[in-house]
Amino acid sequence: MIIGIVAVDPNGAIGKGGALPWHYAADLKFFKEQTTGHACVMGWRTWQTLGRPLPRRLNLVLSRTANLAPQPGVVLLRDKADVLSLRPYLACDLFIIGGAQTYRAFLPEIERWIVTEVSQTAAAADTFMPAGFLQGFQPTETRQLTDDLRVTFYAKS
Repeated sequence: MIIGIVAVDPNGAIGKGGALPWHYAADLKFFKEQTTGHACVMGWRTWQTLGRPLPRRLNLVLSRTANLAPQPGVVLLRDKADVLSLRPYLACDLFIIGGAQTYRAFLPEIERWIVTEVSQTAAAADTFMPAGFLQGFQPTETRQLTDDLRVTFYAKS
């Protein structure tokens, strides 16, 4: 299954200055619980902000031009087609974890969304989710992580 996972503010913001515009331990813990044991697809800039591979996950990094030194658990791929060609060989889900260009590229393939809704607006955010990214999806479950964070699970309708 291909699953998009993202945290957004009320305006759809997901980034500021190449990083998350907030830090919520509960959201990071939830992200880890959802993605551990699976493959995480990310763009080059998202990879750079992590600074290291996500442990106990296959890190699939997209870049048309960059090169990576070989590292356990990390695979550099050139485009979406390369990622999708691996799908039949993986015994896990593919989580699309960002950034905005990667979400946009995989919109047609995403079968489920896990969206953490951050209650406060991120000041001076500069990166946003594509408009209408949840079009064609219906909520299936909602969980309150903290007073400031609510997670909604969506399935393609």
